[in-house]
Amino acid sequence: MIARLALPKDARWFQIGGQASILLTGLAVFDFRIGLTQIIAAIGASLAAQALGTLLIAGRFDWKSALITGLSLCLLLRANDIWPFVAAALIGTGSKFALRRGGRHVFNPANIGIVAMIAFSGAAWTSTGEWGSSPAFAILIAALGALVCWRASRLDAALVYLGVYAALVFGRALYLGDPLAIPVLRLGHGALILFAFFMISDPKTTPDNPRERALFVGLAALIAYVMQFHFFISDGIFYAPFLLALFRFIALRPSPRGYEWGAAPAPLRFRFARPRKIAPAE
Repeated sequence: MIARLALPKDARWFQIGGQASILLTGLAVFDFRIGLTQIIAAIGASLAAQALGTLLIAGRFDWKSALITGLSLCLLLRANDIWPFVAAALIGTGSKFALRRGGRHVFNPANIGIVAMIAFSGAAWTSTGEWGSSPAFAILIAALGALVCWRASRLDAALVYLGVYAALVFGRALYLGDPLAIPVLRLGHGALILFAFFMISDPKTTPDNPRERALFVGLAALIAYVMQFHFFISDGIFYAPFLLALFRFIALRPSPRGYEWGAAPAPLRFRFARPRKIAPAE
């Protein structure tokens, strides 16, 4: 009898493995412009902030989420110095304890850390220019990300986001008469795929309801598109979820429940309207 392979229940194990694999591949093949000291600083500061926050609330130390935040910063944030990585990690991880509503944090930690640095520090930028155009690397990121999203019951979020964004950039190309190779190149960008599968689909900061989640990520894609192509803000993909999370934090009531790590993956469904019941014929 062959023993069945038991997969980890916590989706964060898959995310840590996926992000670490992408980072190592980027360092070895694509010359990611981040040094070892910056990697250590981002991860170390995130773990330290998590430990301090846990101590202040007398909670349980959650190292996996802090490690994910640090890895996300290593993949998407760039700077010449070490301190922007430390600041982004402290702001991002600290926001989980300082900015809460309904018993859950509002902002994706890595996202708010990146936005804070690129918007206010003047010393950091995002890594959109060093991912290359390798289809194999894009496929690797998408495959690893799809596994993570499936295990976290958020594959619908990543697919809806990419679908809406793809429709907008292809529509723009058709309207302007541009070659379709241009939107294809944009959609195959590693940073966009990484963002879709590893950040916008965060189960802790996306709505629990599938319809609300589709609306959230669809609006994020629309806002990112408008910021990028109408206001020429290249980092629009990072600003969009931050603005939507800020709106939810200020204007909307908190969700009555929240995602729990280790929950069984939900089936992938795209149902936005309830089917009508047909009365049996007499």
